[in-house]
Amino acid sequence: MLLVTVGVVALALAILYDGDGEASVHYYIAIALGIGFTMLLASALMGLVFLSAGTGHDDSIED
Repeated sequence: MLLVTVGVVALALAILYDGDGEASVHYYIAIALGIGFTMLLASALMGLVFLSAGTGHDDSIED
């Protein structure tokens, strides 16, 4: 997922860069960090869901 995240961040920055230079470098840093952290957090949480379901922890809970 790290490679997918890096690819998506690079693609997003390439799409947002228009060459006029009006946007600050801080804008691009914020976009890269926001997309990167969001994707890595989502993939970590999804991994925990699959790990929990695969080990049977969900089945051991009784009402």
